[in-house]
Amino acid sequence: MTYSEFKASLQHPEAPQGVHELLKALWYDANQDWEAAHEVAQSNEGSKNYDRLHAYLHRKEGDNWNAQYWYTRAKAKVFMGTLQEEWEMLVNQFLAL
Repeated sequence: MTYSEFKASLQHPEAPQGVHELLKALWYDANQDWEAAHEVAQSNEGSKNYDRLHAYLHRKEGDNWNAQYWYTRAKAKVFMGTLQEEWEMLVNQFLAL
């Protein structure tokens, strides 16, 4: 799946089949279902990519202390761009999985 195809899937009523669950989490997030996205992030805590997703979700939520915790756990720098830019970066990163 390409980034463009993933973006187009946001218009569908359900997440695309056959994609990594991290991408499904970002699909849920983009479709205003933060809780479903957060459940995915929590499902594999301690895994770098899941912790990185977790950081983004708490940053989006506005819980900067918690976001900082998850960036540290993921061994990642706090993202300094917009939330949209971070979402796009994560989609591209997770498409490569």
